[in-house]
Amino acid sequence: DIGEETHDVDQILVVVSGEGEAVLDGERSQISAQRAIVVPAGTQHNFINTGQRALKLWTVYSPPEEAPGTLHRTRAEAQAAEGH
Repeated sequence: DIGEETHDVDQILVVVSGEGEAVLDGERSQISAQRAIVVPAGTQHNFINTGQRALKLWTVYSPPEEAPGTLHRTRAEAQAAEGH
């Protein structure tokens, strides 16, 4: 569970492994490896791991919010980098 959040930019996520649920503005759908999810700017969203393995994904923001090469291995790392 990444926790509900909203961004001022578009976001594209690609599921690398695992299974989960995407919640975009209250609408739920199942996600799994090799799926892509587009989250338009301003959309409240959350991604929840529903499987037995880690849900691994990568994300791209447009325009970019992070410096090139930035990698957050966990939600805690991402929050620490953002000052939460």
